[in-house]
Amino acid sequence: MVSFYSQLNNLRTKLEGDLKYDQITRTMYATDASDYKEPPLAVVWPKGVSDIKKVLDLARKLKIGVTVRGAGTSLAGQVVSSGIIVDVSRYMNRILELNTAEKWVRVEPGVVLDELNLYLKPYGLFFGPETSTSNRCNIGGMVGNNSCGSHSIVYGSTREHTIAVRALLSDCSEVLFEPVGSGTFDDKCHLDSTEGNIYRNIKELLSDPENRRNIKEEFPDPRIPRRNTGYALDMLLDSSIFDESSPTRFNFCKLIAGSEGTLAIATEIRLNLVPLPPAHKLIVCVHHRERDEVYRANLVALKFNPSAVELMDDKILELTRGSLSQRDNRFFLEGDPGAILIVEFARDSAAEADKSAGELIKAFRSEGFGYAFPIIRGSHMAKVWALRKAGLGVLSNMKGDRRPVSLVEDTAVRVEDLPAYINDFARLLARYGKESVYHAHIGTGELHTRPVLNLKDPNDVELFRIIGIETAKLVKKYRGSLSGEHGDGRLRGEFIPIILGQYNYNLLRKVKKCWDPDNILNPGKIVDTGRMNTFLRHVPGEITREIPAIFDFSSSDGVIRAAERCNGSGDCRKSAIIGGTMCPSFMATMDEKACTRGRANILREFLSMDTKDPWDHREIYEVLDLCLGCKGCKAECPSGVDIAKLKSEFLQHWYDKHGIPLRTLLIAYITTFNKIGSHIPGLYNFFLRNAFFSGLLKRIIGFASKRSIPLVHKTTLRKWIDANLDMINPVEPAGTVCLFVDEFTDYNDTETGIAAIRLLTSLNYRVIAPVHGLSGRTFISKGLARKAATIARQNIVALSGLVDESVPLVGIEPSAILGFRDEYPELAGQDLTEKAMKLAKCSFLFEEFITNEFKAGRIKKNAFSTSAKNIILHAHCQQKAVASSACSVEMLSIPENYKVREIPSGCCGMAGSFGYEKEHYDLSNKIGDLVLFPEIRNSSQDVIVAAPGTSCRHHIKDGTGRIARHPAVILYEALS
Repeated sequence: MVSFYSQLNNLRTKLEGDLKYDQITRTMYATDASDYKEPPLAVVWPKGVSDIKKVLDLARKLKIGVTVRGAGTSLAGQVVSSGIIVDVSRYMNRILELNTAEKWVRVEPGVVLDELNLYLKPYGLFFGPETSTSNRCNIGGMVGNNSCGSHSIVYGSTREHTIAVRALLSDCSEVLFEPVGSGTFDDKCHLDSTEGNIYRNIKELLSDPENRRNIKEEFPDPRIPRRNTGYALDMLLDSSIFDESSPTRFNFCKLIAGSEGTLAIATEIRLNLVPLPPAHKLIVCVHHRERDEVYRANLVALKFNPSAVELMDDKILELTRGSLSQRDNRFFLEGDPGAILIVEFARDSAAEADKSAGELIKAFRSEGFGYAFPIIRGSHMAKVWALRKAGLGVLSNMKGDRRPVSLVEDTAVRVEDLPAYINDFARLLARYGKESVYHAHIGTGELHTRPVLNLKDPNDVELFRIIGIETAKLVKKYRGSLSGEHGDGRLRGEFIPIILGQYNYNLLRKVKKCWDPDNILNPGKIVDTGRMNTFLRHVPGEITREIPAIFDFSSSDGVIRAAERCNGSGDCRKSAIIGGTMCPSFMATMDEKACTRGRANILREFLSMDTKDPWDHREIYEVLDLCLGCKGCKAECPSGVDIAKLKSEFLQHWYDKHGIPLRTLLIAYITTFNKIGSHIPGLYNFFLRNAFFSGLLKRIIGFASKRSIPLVHKTTLRKWIDANLDMINPVEPAGTVCLFVDEFTDYNDTETGIAAIRLLTSLNYRVIAPVHGLSGRTFISKGLARKAATIARQNIVALSGLVDESVPLVGIEPSAILGFRDEYPELAGQDLTEKAMKLAKCSFLFEEFITNEFKAGRIKKNAFSTSAKNIILHAHCQQKAVASSACSVEMLSIPENYKVREIPSGCCGMAGSFGYEKEHYDLSNKIGDLVLFPEIRNSSQDVIVAAPGTSCRHHIKDGTGRIARHPAVILYEALS
């Protein structure tokens, strides 16, 4: 092994890209979105073809495997490998050429599908096949798996749109696969090279009458559009080389698509493009009381030429109920349906779309299918599709160790056979006392059926394989495909002989042997796979460790299971181009180590280790270091993995063992210093402003020298309240507000607090400001969870008797007030949980309160100026995660001529103290520069910049020189 790693070190010096083999990297890349786990020897991030050649050359010399990986969203263990992982997503992600006249684009394999389509949109074109992972999946992975997506009724699979592939063969030779005629094909057969070998091999195999007969008889029914079992020899047979009547030219891309990187490594891909779909679209969300009727209803829907027909069953819908990311996407649901059929129509006119929808609904009612038929249009359609796409992620929300598993979730049969097939499948599961979830592509005969199993239980691990075998036999009965789009990998490779027959399976092995004689390219996938219930994420029979915690983790059955919720679907790997909040550090670094999935993998593995102190792992400390605590994952991760909560919990136990750093104490207790400074604000601020003294302070505590430090105001909000509140409170108020005076507004942003109070009293609301403790935000973010719990309990006791539905608790600083909704119920302790939950329901952002009152008619537009103002808003991270940014937009839009646009930014990058810390300063600015800073810099000076968060406003000032204002201040100044 020493020799091997010395050779890896030597390889590293020759690469333009990166190479790592540390334990953190190998652990993160040991899994994908499947149930498999096997640490690789090393991971390489190549910057080009020459880097991949060097990796291949070493692999051939050492006889080890090379597995190419993109976003790692594969569900059948395709990119789990014991060899070298080559991750093309970081650097090999360029769009190389676009030909609008011929409608094709040439890309590197690491290009993300949604980013490609955003690039193509101005040209009126897009790449038709799509997946539920479209905002992070790579084109190379789509080719490798032959991905399809929800609209495959219209656009088919990736295979049908792959024109050409430039690739590396196992001997490092470069080839170009594209359509060829008989003359070129014969020329290729005469080449004295590996390329020549593979052309001669396919000619020999497909010219043999016995082989041809077996392929035609045993491969899945060609009428099934989604066929992805094994190598696509049937597709090559249907070409002009082997069938003179065929209009299709021979193209090895048909074989490369769906081959999972086992035959060649794609370095460039040329894709066919199609015109953007018709502009007039709508969705009919058909509500069925029973799931069983949807299979027959599907056949009715298909008669009306829909662009998509998708299914969501009641189990999936129920799991979305508790998902923060999906709460707004359930808006169209009526009652508790047993299943929803999502039927989309795309037509050239609105009238045509409406006509199709009307005819569909009439036919359904005539057949007795469905009880509600809401029609969704416009921007709301995206919410329906987001709910549908969340299917895989929300499955991890099922409590306990039993959960729906990927096993037979990709079977495809003819749509006409689907009712009978599903009936047989349900009876199969019933024999073993198991149930399943049913969702996805019902319109093309492929349903994602996932049996609910506990893969920690040795009995269920055996059943995992048994159900796989029996389902394969059932699929064969209907001449279906065991894989429609998710691929075979190591999950279904063992069952291919059942589907294709042993004779054809041997043909696949011959193809693999010819293309990759040394078994270097992604070995153990499709052919010669191991037993499918080995190398699983969990050791069968191993008891999940119960770890005492300060936060309440009962909703996930403990700390480890909270990390295990991550199923690897990779929703956290979105770029800033795609948008959203999760995960800012990944958006800035494109490093797996900096995304929610990478962190969850490390937490799961190291907390589960058999060590005396489960928390004492520097590896966990290292991967959590770049977590900004933005809470984006809590809302946007469909599995609800809350890394910020896990980080706060971990740090407390880490400090118990290793001591609390001075900087951590100073930040956590910053209010103590601000309180002292508030008595001598002039002198205190002098030292914070003075270059020498502030520079010395920053060096001592580890702050970035270029970062300014917040100053204290000349008075505190509490002092101002004591002197002024009684005089300005209305005599006959419309209502009473309990103001939470957070420590940031009290000492630093006093003017903001004064404006907020004056606004409330001017609108005829009585403000009370009872004595209470700090918000605890600095303690939560810095990992002093025990102190945070003490503060939370004190505030719950102090405010519970004052706050109710008639006297809401309203806060100005989002990170402070939202603690009552977010962390307090989990820090309260069992004796105060009920009070904490009641308090949470009565706690509101300032903007939420004003917006609610405006909607209730108690605040009028005529109370505000009619002057025109343009405002751009950056919403607070935790606000977007736990509440919503909509209330800030709505509040700022109350004045008649105020125009508000929300900046499509995620986290600003400051995240409390994160952006102050010298080792995080550059990353903090890099995150700001992704979207937020350029948007502000490019806006005119007369545009008002709004930001509810105190640290956001500070970062905007440091990063752009512009002064951002709290929405409360802006609305106060708008009073007429």
